[in-house]
Amino acid sequence: MSLTSKVALGGSIVFACGMIYYVHYKQYSDRQQLHQGVIRDIERRQRRKTENLLNLQKQIDLAKELRMQELNSDDVT
Repeated sequence: MSLTSKVALGGSIVFACGMIYYVHYKQYSDRQQLHQGVIRDIERRQRRKTENLLNLQKQIDLAKELRMQELNSDDVT
């Protein structure tokens, strides 16, 4: 084999190995990003649930306060 063909073969082998490594690295990176997205969604869902429960409790407290005011105003008249 001539020197040119050996260089071409070596270059193509290095290129092929580099591409294989890049594809595997990119696939791993994409999987990690997808997993982080799932974790963020779970956290966001839990945060919304907590906020909704807090809002519900506030509404319950306001409703009790309104009932107490209505009862007090009925007693006054």
